[in-house]
Amino acid sequence: MAEDAGKDSKTEEPSEKKVSDALKKGNVPHSREPAIVTSLLAMFIIAAVQMGDGAFSVSAGLSAFLERPEQWDLEDGAIALQIMRQVALLAFQFLIPVFAIFIAAALVASFSQNMPRIVLHRIRPDPSRISPGKGLKRLLGAQGRVEFLKAVFKFSAISVIVAILLKSEAGRIMTSVLQSPALLPAILRELALKLLSAVALAAIVLAGADYVWARRHWWANLRMTRQEVKDERKELDGDPIVKARRLSLARDRLRKSMMAAVPQATVVIANPTHYSVALRYDRERDAAPVVIAKGQNLIALKIREIAQEHGIPVMENRSLARALHAQTQINQLIPEEFYPAVAEIIHYVHAMRNG
Repeated sequence: MAEDAGKDSKTEEPSEKKVSDALKKGNVPHSREPAIVTSLLAMFIIAAVQMGDGAFSVSAGLSAFLERPEQWDLEDGAIALQIMRQVALLAFQFLIPVFAIFIAAALVASFSQNMPRIVLHRIRPDPSRISPGKGLKRLLGAQGRVEFLKAVFKFSAISVIVAILLKSEAGRIMTSVLQSPALLPAILRELALKLLSAVALAAIVLAGADYVWARRHWWANLRMTRQEVKDERKELDGDPIVKARRLSLARDRLRKSMMAAVPQATVVIANPTHYSVALRYDRERDAAPVVIAKGQNLIALKIREIAQEHGIPVMENRSLARALHAQTQINQLIPEEFYPAVAEIIHYVHAMRNG
């Protein structure tokens, strides 16, 4: 009940971060059935090809030893070693395609679901994997019920298929045993191929359904509660309190930096009490006037106070001060549209100092 209640509270779709973290930890949607299907198909190929041509090649290779055993002196070590090498070579040639087919089937089953990746997290000791309580919960949970239904389907399908094949081929098998025993291996091979193809077809149906269910179950397990969404968003965006504190500290540093730069200003343009913009213009290093400090209200008054303490002219121009404050950034050149008005003020300041 607690598990169902927990799932009921997961009403939000998993975020990209939740999915990405799950994939990095090796938590991927996985179904066992595609591996079984590819194994059955591999067995079908082996039975259809290798058990025919391969077995014939082996029997043909061994015929030289079996038809005239008297001509081989097994007491001679060299001859015995030669026979063993020949038998091993024949067995090797027969088994290599078998192994290759099974390996290819395993790779297809793996790559068809997820790209392989190295995840060290999955090999770390985890007490929950050997916990009886956790194991019982898995057995009685949704996954356990699905596995039980899959086992029932497999047993029922195989039983029905075997019963139908035996019923349809029983007369043919008995006739072969009584009248033509030499044909029995071919009949049994044909029966095995029919059985494998029928079982493989049923397994494909089951694998398709299980593949869809595995991905839907995996996605459902990744769903999040509203609180988890809020916590993740807070983690990504940062704690609002901490963020506000950092912003406040940054503003304090900028304010102190501006106040320290005001004595280097050429002129301060002010809107008597609301706005102040300190400009520096040095013909040797500045292509145009540079804003080194700006502020409004108390900061504007502080800029004016520092400027007056250091003998820096404060020119009152309400519209220009407001516009410069709104459209400029600290330590950047003023926009070109302000060149005429600012140039006139700086020219006046220089004339006043030189006069």
